[in-house]
Amino acid sequence: MHVALMLLILTAMVTAVSALAERIRIPAPLLLVVVGVAGSFLPIAEDVRLTPELVLIGLLPPLLYAAAIRTSLVDLRANRRVIGLLAVGLVLFTTLVVGLITWWLLPVPLAAAIAFGAVVAPPDAVAATSIARRVGLPRRIVTVLEGESLLNDATALVALRTAIAAIAGSVSVWQVGGDFLLAAVGGAAIGLVVAYGLAWIRSRIANTTIDTAISLMAPFVAYLPAEEVHASGVIAVVITGLVLGHKAPVIQSARSRISERTNWGTIQFLLENSVFLLIGLQLRFVSEAVAESTLSTSDIVWFCVGVLLAVIISRPVWVFPVRYLLIHPKDAAGQPVPWTSTAIVSWAGMRGVVTLAAAFVLPADLPHVEVLVLGAFVVTAGTLLLQGLSLPWLARRLRVRGPDAREDTLQEVTVLRAAMEAGRIELDRIVAADDDPEIVEQLRRRAQSRINSVWERLGDSDGDEPPSAQYRRLRTAMLAAERDAVLEIRDAGTVDAEVLDRVMATLDVEESLIDKRGGRAARVGEDTLTTPRPAADECDDLRAAKSTIMPLSGHCEDCIREGTRPVHLRLCMACGNVGCCDSSVGRHATRHFHDSAHPVMRSFEPGEAWRWCYTHEVLG
Repeated sequence: MHVALMLLILTAMVTAVSALAERIRIPAPLLLVVVGVAGSFLPIAEDVRLTPELVLIGLLPPLLYAAAIRTSLVDLRANRRVIGLLAVGLVLFTTLVVGLITWWLLPVPLAAAIAFGAVVAPPDAVAATSIARRVGLPRRIVTVLEGESLLNDATALVALRTAIAAIAGSVSVWQVGGDFLLAAVGGAAIGLVVAYGLAWIRSRIANTTIDTAISLMAPFVAYLPAEEVHASGVIAVVITGLVLGHKAPVIQSARSRISERTNWGTIQFLLENSVFLLIGLQLRFVSEAVAESTLSTSDIVWFCVGVLLAVIISRPVWVFPVRYLLIHPKDAAGQPVPWTSTAIVSWAGMRGVVTLAAAFVLPADLPHVEVLVLGAFVVTAGTLLLQGLSLPWLARRLRVRGPDAREDTLQEVTVLRAAMEAGRIELDRIVAADDDPEIVEQLRRRAQSRINSVWERLGDSDGDEPPSAQYRRLRTAMLAAERDAVLEIRDAGTVDAEVLDRVMATLDVEESLIDKRGGRAARVGEDTLTTPRPAADECDDLRAAKSTIMPLSGHCEDCIREGTRPVHLRLCMACGNVGCCDSSVGRHATRHFHDSAHPVMRSFEPGEAWRWCYTHEVLG
C-alpha cells in the first residue's frame, strides 16, 4: 500500500507540475528539478531513492526506445558523422578532462577519477531533446542533439565499466578497445536481430492490442540479452527502436500505429518527467552522505564547482574545433551552417538521470565516493538549470529560429500533392464502368479538400472563416449532437451495450479524423515566405515565367462579379490576372489557367513570394 501511494503521489506531482510549467511557459524538466529539490527534505520523500537497477533497467530502456521510434533514421544517417564525433569523441574527451581535474582536486586514484569523468560525460537524451523542442530550435540541431544523446550513454557506460576494472587492476589498451568493439558491434547486432525478428512477428499480427503489447516489450527484449553478453544494451535498444520506427508504415496497420503512438506518448510523458522529479528528490540523500566526509567544506565546494565548469567548458572546446577542422557542415541548400548553430549545440549539454544512476555504480569502497556522488548531482542539476534556463535566451540572442511554420505548410502541400496524384492515378486505374460516378467524384473531392485545408493555413487572416474551418466547426457540432442521441438511447436501456459501443467507436473514429489544425500557420520572424529549398523544384514553365509582373487589380474581379468570397489571392505571371485559390468557392485562379493556359502563378498574399506551376504541379 505504501509503494502504491508513493507512485500515485509521484504521478500526480509530475502531472500537476508539467501542466503548470506549460501554463507559465517554463520547460517542465527545470521546474520538476526545482520542485524535487524542495520536496527532498519532506518526510514523505524518505523512501524515494534512485538505484542503478531502477534507472538502467527500469527507466533507461523504455525512455530510449520511446525516443528512437520517433527519430528519423534518414536524418540520423545524414548527420551520422556529426553525431558520431559527439556521441563518441566528445564523451571520451569530457571523460578525460573531468577525470584529470578530479584527480587534481581530490585525493583519489587516477582510475577512480576517470570513472567519475565517464559518469558525468554523457548529455541526457530526455533533457536535450525536450528542452530543444520546447525552445523551438532548427530541426537539424534537434536531430543532432537527439542522435548524440541516444548513443552517448553507451560510450560513457563502457568507459565507466573499463575504468572500474582498472581500479581493481591493470587494463591494457587492447582490453579497452575490445570492450568498445564488443559494446558497439554486439549491441548493434543484437538490436538488428531483435528489430527484424519483431518486425516479422508484428507484420503477421492483425490484433491492435497484441501488437501494442509486443511494442511495450521491445526495449527489454533488446536490452537484457545485450547486457547479458556484456554488449551495449543502450545501442541494442536504440537500433531496435530506429528500425521498428522506420518500418512501422509497412509492418503495422493504421490502428496499430495510432495505438502505439498514444501508448508510448503517455509512457514517455510519465517517465521523462518522473526522471527529473526523482533527480531533485535525491538531494537529501546525497547531502546526508557528504556530511560524513573527512574532506573540508572548501575542498568539496571547489571540487563541485571545478567539475561543473569542466563539463560545461569542455563541450564548446571540443565542438568548435571539430566543426571547423573536420566536419564543415552544410545546410540543405549547400551553404555552410552558421556558427550560431554550432554555438547552440555547444551549449546544449544538459545532464540527466543516467549520470546520477551511474554515480551509484561507483564502488562503495572508493575513497571519498560520497563526494563523487555529490559532484554528479551538482553537474546534473547545475547543467539542467544553468544551460537549460539560458538556452532559450541564447537562441534568441543569436537569432537561431526553429522551422518556419509557413515553410512547413508549403512542404506539406508538396508531399500531399504527390500522394494525391498517386491516389488519383490508382483510382483511374481501378475504377470500373459500373462504379457509382457520384462515389468516384466524392473520392476526388475528398482528396482535393485535404490539399485545400493545408493551403488555407497560409495567407493573412482577414477575420473570415475558411471552408475547412467551417467544416470542422459544423461537423464537430453534428458529432456532439449524434453522440448525445446515442447516450440517450444507452441511458434508456433499450439497445444492447455492445451495439452502442460499436456506434460510439464509429463516431470517435470520425471525430479523430477531423483536422483540428485550424487557423493560419504561425509567422516566424518577418521574412518573406519563399519556396523552401528542400521542397523546391523547377520545370521549363517556371524557368520561362516572368519574375515580376504588374497585377491588373488588387482583388479577384471574378469573385466580386459573382458575389463570392476569396480565401487567398493568386497572381498570373503571364498576364497579371488576380484570382482566388482552390479553397475559394469560385476557384478562379484555376479557372483562369484552364481558360488561358497560363501555367505559372504567384501568391498575391502579403509576405509571400512563392510560385506554382499548374501544368507540372510543382513549387518553384
